[in-house]
Amino acid sequence: MKGLIQRVTHASVTVDDSVVGAIDRGILLLLGVEADDTDKRCQRLVERVLNYRIFPDAEGRMNLNLQQINGHLLVVSQFTLVAETAKGNRPGFSTAASPEKGLQLYQAVLSYLESYSLKVATGEFGADMRVELLNDGPVTFLLET
Repeated sequence: MKGLIQRVTHASVTVDDSVVGAIDRGILLLLGVEADDTDKRCQRLVERVLNYRIFPDAEGRMNLNLQQINGHLLVVSQFTLVAETAKGNRPGFSTAASPEKGLQLYQAVLSYLESYSLKVATGEFGADMRVELLNDGPVTFLLET
């Protein structure tokens, strides 16, 4: 499982000209699910995203996590994160989860997030989405479980 996290001042996702999810200061999580991913990996990724210290403290050092700043989280499924890109000029997707498994594990991630007291917004799984964000820093990290 791969999660590309970006520290944002705001972000939103639009489907068919309608905003389906939006957040203020926090993290945009682009989520890629691989064929061999499990519920345990979902839980581990959620823990890492929520505890990853990417927000500045009083001295400007990245020492605070999403929960410590009372930040928001926007979760968007993005199967292209798990593309094979080492060779050739076209991405391969043989390691990506099937759409059914991808949806199941995407929903598992959202389920794990429900137990935390923070604002969570989402995109729409499998939809053609437009994501807008203002990356703060820029700060972007790829987390893998």
